[in-house]
Amino acid sequence: MKFHPANERTKHHYFRYLKEAGRLDEQSIDTTAKAIGRFEDFTNRRDFSLFRTAHASAFKVHLLEQRSAKGLPLSKSTIVSTLKALKRFFSWLPGQTGYKTRLRYEWAEYFNPSLKDLAIARAHRERRVPTIEQVLRVVRLMPGDTPMERRDRALVALIALTGARDNAVASLRMKHIDIADEMIFQDGRDVRTKFSKTISTWFFPVGEDFERIISEWVIYLREELGFGAESPLFPQTVTTFVEGIPVTSLGGVGWATASPIRGAFKAAFEAASMPYFNPHSFRHMLVQLGMEVCTTPEQFKAWSQNLGHDGVLTTFNSYGDVPSHRQRDLIRGVMAANADEAVALQVGRVMLEAGRAVKSLPTVTPISLPMMTRPEALD
Repeated sequence: MKFHPANERTKHHYFRYLKEAGRLDEQSIDTTAKAIGRFEDFTNRRDFSLFRTAHASAFKVHLLEQRSAKGLPLSKSTIVSTLKALKRFFSWLPGQTGYKTRLRYEWAEYFNPSLKDLAIARAHRERRVPTIEQVLRVVRLMPGDTPMERRDRALVALIALTGARDNAVASLRMKHIDIADEMIFQDGRDVRTKFSKTISTWFFPVGEDFERIISEWVIYLREELGFGAESPLFPQTVTTFVEGIPVTSLGGVGWATASPIRGAFKAAFEAASMPYFNPHSFRHMLVQLGMEVCTTPEQFKAWSQNLGHDGVLTTFNSYGDVPSHRQRDLIRGVMAANADEAVALQVGRVMLEAGRAVKSLPTVTPISLPMMTRPEALD
């Protein structure tokens, strides 16, 4: 594959801009690089300074014709995110040396997707979210004979208890968990939290089984393996050879990425003959639980804060979808309540009208009857 030297230098400056000024993480920058690479492949590595609006229009048609690795058309969300990344790039480019007199800012607008594609990409689709009972079943079926099996079981239990993101969990150390206070301290200086935020998370009330598993795991690390405060809470698996035979055990460092955690989750759900739920789905599960059990705004604010959200609107907008079955029950419940209220109102009206009818009857003068005398009084 050939490269265009000027384009490569420009992309290097742009990616540095995204990291330093845009404060994007490496994953977001990689997504942008992939989008720009798609466009360069389409234009046969044409110099960015030769860009014209016709290229953007033709590229949009080209994207609609492309196929994914599975042989399916590209999803609308992929198309929209690709065009969005290119629009940002070509909005930035006219302000750079060598492009100021050759490109115009408004040309980037030609990367806008159609309103139809945008609507499809933004359309809400119900997320698959596990229930507490399903997760509990998975955990109870997970083996705990080897140190690695106990670690993986504790992984699932901790994420069910805290809703912590998998990348943050992968970087937790022993000093970050307080079993006595039932909480983890996601210190942004050490833990790979989103936006390096520091989060104090107390265990959500999801069941004593989860708490027992993580408590036993911490005790095992401290008393059996001698782990200290700086040791990883979930150490890597290491393989050594004893007389040519591979032996696996727990090492002294944590995971660099969250991939092993997702692998452990997938294996656990498959072993339980259940569809796979990724670690992030546990956050949605906990929000749905909070919507059921929290009865005051203060309680839900605490619940939201426990997940690391600055405001409850983030919790509602990003995680607060009402499952379709629950939506059905709520709607039917409202209708039933309204029907009961209507019946009560109708009964009230009937009773009121009956009362008015009684009041409107003519007054009847009581008849005076002569007093009856006892027979003996006639003697």
